[in-house]
Amino acid sequence: MTETSRPGRKRSEISRQAILAASIDIVHESGYSALSVEAIAKRAGTGKQTIYRWWPSKADVAMEALADLAEARLGALDHGNLAEDMRALMRANFGIATDPQIRGLLQGLMAEAQLDSEFAARFRTNFLERRRRSLGRVLVRARDRGELVPKVPLNVMVDAVLGAIWYRIIAIPAPLDEALADHLLTLVR
Repeated sequence: MTETSRPGRKRSEISRQAILAASIDIVHESGYSALSVEAIAKRAGTGKQTIYRWWPSKADVAMEALADLAEARLGALDHGNLAEDMRALMRANFGIATDPQIRGLLQGLMAEAQLDSEFAARFRTNFLERRRRSLGRVLVRARDRGELVPKVPLNVMVDAVLGAIWYRIIAIPAPLDEALADHLLTLVR
């Protein structure tokens, strides 16, 4: 996560990790509605002022925790062909989205983005666009290798693939599984 320069002392990585872990634990145990800066501070053993010094809101803490988890699980994917890259990316995304500790966080942040336009802009920039770029790189490499001759713009392919995942996370209780990964791969080919 890109850290914006904010006044005050430099972040302690130990405190940062405790704060991020606390936000995930609270959402997992009690739901996103139970997340508050006060609850995070208490669980992490830090002061509320520390959190507010480093993040503008509870949602930004949760978003950074989610982005760190996603980066750690997704990493750089380049298996040399579209099918393996897409399957690896989908497995990683599905693993994140179906993890009971993370699913509520995803749903809560998406809801928060619908209610707070300033947070929505940060969420798009600091989380959603990073996921889009990850998939976009896979598609560009496939196109450059001659494996993919796009019938629609690559950004529309990205919308279709990631939109299917978000739709299943937020709107319908359909599985995020290998069958969906295969269907999405067929969609982009």
